[in-house]
Amino acid sequence: MNDKKPTTPRRDFLKTCATKIPQWLLVFSAFGPEQARAVDGESDYNPVEHNYAMGVDIHKCIGCGRCVDACKKENKVPEEPVYFRTWVERYVVPPEGEAHVDSPNGGRDGFPELPADREIFRTFFVPKLCNQCANPPCVQVCPVGATFVSRDGVVLVDDTYCVGCRYCIQACPYGARYLHPTKKVADKCTFCYHRIRRGLLPACVEACPTQARIFGEVGQQSSPLRRFLRFNDINVLKPALNTEPKVYYAGASREVR
Repeated sequence: MNDKKPTTPRRDFLKTCATKIPQWLLVFSAFGPEQARAVDGESDYNPVEHNYAMGVDIHKCIGCGRCVDACKKENKVPEEPVYFRTWVERYVVPPEGEAHVDSPNGGRDGFPELPADREIFRTFFVPKLCNQCANPPCVQVCPVGATFVSRDGVVLVDDTYCVGCRYCIQACPYGARYLHPTKKVADKCTFCYHRIRRGLLPACVEACPTQARIFGEVGQQSSPLRRFLRFNDINVLKPALNTEPKVYYAGASREVR
């Protein structure tokens, strides 16, 4: 019997696996129920009773950036203006041609005034975040099972498994992921999972002064999300990709991408 302890650090071992072992084999051995339980923790909270989603009413968004600021502070997102779990884009639609989209500092500080002599048909603001897909491509490509769907329908990243390969970042069609500059692991919106498990709203929803963000549960009669979905013309981003997003937009015209 060999009593020697392994000399290769776990992270280095996983990196080797990611490059040497066939990806299909790793995917089949990815996150299972036991690992999901480890994230869910031991408490009175029962994840199987929930199915979270978010609505965004573009008509109500004023581009104030408070949601972005609240997210940065709540989730300790790096301060550099390239790292965001949520951000706000401004669409400037001219009388003819393509819309111009800008998002200075992710919209955290608001938006500068547009030139008075510029021809503009209309402008509007669109909050963006991880779409918490029911069919997430990021989960499919993760070679070590670090990205997974929790039992209450939230796509999460387990830092202890992530090897920073960036596969999930490349696979996300919404540009909602980044590599944390110090942790060297993938990071993204989690619907403030640590808050919603305690019955609180995500920080961005709580901070919005116009209630442009609506958080709730799919299929629950008393959920504010149900009313939002019932009384609005709803779209999702990039529906042709069949990712089945769970962030629903009201007022998203064809210019939104």
